[in-house]
Amino acid sequence: MHMQERFNSKYVSRPAASLQVVENSFIKKLQSSGRKLVVFYGSQTGTGEEFAGRLAKEGARYKMKGMVADPEECQMEELTKLPEIPNSLAVFCMATYGEGDPTDNAMEFFDWLKNEDPNLEGLNFAVFGLGNKTYEHYNKVAIFLDKRLEELGGNRVFELGLGDDDANIEDDFITWKEKFWPAVCEKFNIQSTGEEELTRQFRLVAHQPDEFTPNQIFKGEIARLHSLQVQKPPYDAKNPFLAQIIVNKELHKGGGRSCLHVELDISNSKMRYDAGDHVAIYPINDIDLVNRLGDLTGTNLDEIFSLINTDEESSKKNPFPCPTSYRTALSHYVEITALPRTHVLRELAEYCTNEEDKNKLLLMSTNSQEGKALYQSFVVDACRNIVHILEDLKSCKPTLDHLCELLPRLQPRYYSISSSPKLYPETVHITAVVVEYKTPTGRTNKGVATTWLAQHKPEEGKPFPRVPVYIRKSQFRLPLQTQTPIVMVGPGTGLAPFRGFLQDRAHARASGKEVGTTVLYFGCRHRDQDYIYQEELEEYERNGDVKLNVAFSRDQEKKVYVTHLLEKNMEELWDIIGNRNGHFYICGDAKYMAVDVRNIVLRAIQEVGGKTEEDAIQFLKKLESMKKYSSDVWS
Repeated sequence: MHMQERFNSKYVSRPAASLQVVENSFIKKLQSSGRKLVVFYGSQTGTGEEFAGRLAKEGARYKMKGMVADPEECQMEELTKLPEIPNSLAVFCMATYGEGDPTDNAMEFFDWLKNEDPNLEGLNFAVFGLGNKTYEHYNKVAIFLDKRLEELGGNRVFELGLGDDDANIEDDFITWKEKFWPAVCEKFNIQSTGEEELTRQFRLVAHQPDEFTPNQIFKGEIARLHSLQVQKPPYDAKNPFLAQIIVNKELHKGGGRSCLHVELDISNSKMRYDAGDHVAIYPINDIDLVNRLGDLTGTNLDEIFSLINTDEESSKKNPFPCPTSYRTALSHYVEITALPRTHVLRELAEYCTNEEDKNKLLLMSTNSQEGKALYQSFVVDACRNIVHILEDLKSCKPTLDHLCELLPRLQPRYYSISSSPKLYPETVHITAVVVEYKTPTGRTNKGVATTWLAQHKPEEGKPFPRVPVYIRKSQFRLPLQTQTPIVMVGPGTGLAPFRGFLQDRAHARASGKEVGTTVLYFGCRHRDQDYIYQEELEEYERNGDVKLNVAFSRDQEKKVYVTHLLEKNMEELWDIIGNRNGHFYICGDAKYMAVDVRNIVLRAIQEVGGKTEEDAIQFLKKLESMKKYSSDVWS
C-alpha cells in the first residue's frame, strides 16, 4: 500500500463525529512527565509490544522511567528533536514479518526512514529484533533499522539484539537486556537502584452491579463498543466483520486427525480478496479453561471490572476493552493457552504460600543456566499453560485481575485463503487442521481457533454460526500474465492458497485465455485418508489444468515426500524458472519442508542450470526480489 493510500485510509474513513484529537507528540509526553526513555515497538502478534512494556517498566530501576509508544500513533519525525532532551534514549523492539517486511504499525515509519534523510545526530538508540531463523529474511527489519539509525547520525548505546522465535525468544531477550542495562548505566553515568520493582502497570476498578447497564459493557468487541452488533465498513483488525459460517465439513476420510473445509460468507461486507490473501479469525478460548481459571483464582467470572493504566501519559488506557466481565476477558481478550513468559512467573512467585513453589518460579525467571533449563523442561517441553502451572503449583493463588494484566492479548489466527474470487466472490474458504495433542504431563492441549471452528458447524433449522474476520492482503500472487508457467509446492494444508490459484487459472482457461504450464506438488500421509480435495485435483488434471505430483509418505515402506518428487524433476524445474521466466511458490511448514525445497531449487540452478553455488544463490535472490520465488510459510 502506498503511503498516500495509507494516510487516507487512516484518517478519512472515520465519520466526522468520532474524530478525536489525540496528543501524538511523544516529545511533549516525555517532557510533561519528566521522562527520558521511549520504547517503540513494531509488533504483529503482541510480543514486540510486550517486550517494549517490560523494558519501559524496568527503566525505573535505573532512574530511566520509560514510556511505550506505537510508531503508528506518533509523529516519528520528532526523533530529530529527541536529542534536545538531555540523556534521552530511544529503544526499538521491532518484529520482522512476512517476506522480511515491517509490521503493519511500523510501515509508515520505515517508509520515512528509507525515503527521507532526517538528521538524527545525537540520537541515542538501541534495537532489539524479533524474528524467526527458519525464515529466509531473519530479522531483516531490525538489522536495517540499526544500520540506518547509525547512518543518519544516531549513536548506538548497545549492540543490536536478535531474538529467534524458532528457538527461545524469551531467553534471547533476557540475555540481551541483562547486558543492555549496564551499558545504559555506563553511558549516562547512572547507578542502578538495585531494587527490583514489582509495580502494577494497571490498577483494578471493581464495578458495582448497578454501575453500568448491560449496553455499556464490552462483550468481546475488539475496539469499539457494539461494533459486532452494529456493523459499519471498512472492516479491518480493529473492526472485524461478523461472517456467517455457511459450510464447515471434514476433509479427512480417516486416520484420527481432522482437517476442516470452512466457507465464510462475506457477501455484505464490501471486503475484497485475491487468491493468495489471508483471512484473520478472532477465536474464543475454550470454556473449560476459562471456568478452570475462575475456580483456581476463586473469582466470580461474571463480575464486571476495568483495568486502568497507572501511567497517565500512555496512549494505552486499558490492556483490552473495559469495562467487561472476567468471563469475557478470559474468553475474548487474553491468551490463556500460550506458554507464559518468565516475567509472568516472576510475578506469580509473589502469590505462593509454599516456599518450594515460590523458589521454583523465582528460579525459572532468572537468567541462570539452571533457571533456563528448568523453564525449558517445566514450561516449554511440558507445554504447560497458565492453567497447568496453577494446577501443579497448588499454593500459587494470584488475583485474576493481575493475571489479566500479565497475560498477552489474544491474537487473531491467520489462514491462507483456499479459494479464488473469480469463482467465489462472496465467500472465503479456509482449510485448517484441528490442532490437538497430548503433552508429557498427560494433558490434552488444543488449538484455540481450530477447536472453536470444529465446534461451530451449521445446523439445519438454526441460524448460521458467526465469527469475526477480516482480510489481510499478502504478497503471494499469481503472475500477471496467465501464460507464465508456475510451479507450486504445498504439502498438507500448504495446498490451501494453491487451490485458489488453480481455480483462478482454470477460470482463465475456460474464458479462452492462454494459460501456461501449471505444476503442483502435494503430499500427505495416505491416499485414502488425508488426500484433501482429491476429486477436485484429479478433475483439474483430467481437464489439463494442472500437472499433478503427489507423494503419500506412509503408503509404502520407505517414506516419500514432495521433496523426493521435486528432486526427480530438476530438469523441468530449471526449465520453468531458468528458461521460461516462470514463477515458483511454496506454502507450508517453514522449518523443514521450506528449507529442503529451497536447497533443491538451488541444486537445480547449479546442476541443470550450470551455475556456481554463489551464482545460484544470487540467481535465487533475484527471483525473490522480482517476486518470482514466493513463500507463504509458518512454523
